[in-house]
Amino acid sequence: MKLNLRLKAILRTLASVAFTLFGLLLVTFIISRLLPADPVLAIVGDHASDEYVERVREQLGLNKPILVQFWIYFTNVLQGDLGQSIRTGQPIIEELANVFPATLELATIGTLIGVAFGIPLGVWAAVNKDSWIDHVVRFFGLVGYSVPIFWLGLMGLLVFYAELDWLPGPGRLDFGYEDFITPVTGLMTVDTLLAGETDLFWNAVGHLILPAALLGYFSLAYISRMTRSLMLGQLSQEYILTARVKGVSEARIIWKHAMGNIMVPLITVVALSYGNLLEGSVLTETVFAWRGLGLYITDSIFGQDMPAVMGGTIVVGAIFIIINMLTDLAYRVLDPRAK
Repeated sequence: MKLNLRLKAILRTLASVAFTLFGLLLVTFIISRLLPADPVLAIVGDHASDEYVERVREQLGLNKPILVQFWIYFTNVLQGDLGQSIRTGQPIIEELANVFPATLELATIGTLIGVAFGIPLGVWAAVNKDSWIDHVVRFFGLVGYSVPIFWLGLMGLLVFYAELDWLPGPGRLDFGYEDFITPVTGLMTVDTLLAGETDLFWNAVGHLILPAALLGYFSLAYISRMTRSLMLGQLSQEYILTARVKGVSEARIIWKHAMGNIMVPLITVVALSYGNLLEGSVLTETVFAWRGLGLYITDSIFGQDMPAVMGGTIVVGAIFIIINMLTDLAYRVLDPRAK
């Protein structure tokens, strides 16, 4: 009986994932066809003859009915073929594989910073509700949540790079150094260590500090705010009062009892924050010339490279689906009621 229930749950999850991916592909494809940008003109140029334009359109299959075009694209995606970039002529799947590790490295460090500081600050603010500590933490989070992230990035470069010269400038390494490293994982800090280049490793860390701290601040603002809200909800429960009457230490009440009960929803908060950094670091990557997924999609949009934009959008959607699946799995591990 239990095996059948688990099998049904797995099948439902897989069906949900398949339906979501199909919907993502459909919506992305329709939007790309509704945009005024013509991929054929982006390839042949504005001065090509009408006959040549129609010949290229026929070669790309863009003269076929929209449903036929979508079916061709759908079957290609199932085979791992996202098409070729109009700008470079290279397979999009290969280009995405080259740029995604940079975004992964940046977003992961940013999320770790957000978790390391955001959760303790949120708990601290909840325990000291309506005190000056609470107001300071809330104001600090409000600034991180409200101020445009590109402005913070520019100010960070102006202060720490241009004025104080404490940190390196844009890019993942100093100019010209990236050619010295053979990509293995795509993570610059890891690849420099694998190459035995200690100096380049610290150079990569220096370049990572400012953009990662910026994304970490953005993540911290969201995580601290949600942690405070969740913790306040638990501290007002009767079991907390009972524990205090029994003489349980305040630290044990907060970090074991209350924290244990908010751990499951807090996982969702952290997962959503991580997903947002993975797909929402476009402005940060643009400001810091960080050759990641966000900058790749931005350049593709300006270059009217719709196949590349569609490929990047599909990757972003797949990231969120994977994160949601891992979150559901964590629910089942940490909360027996979810089983």
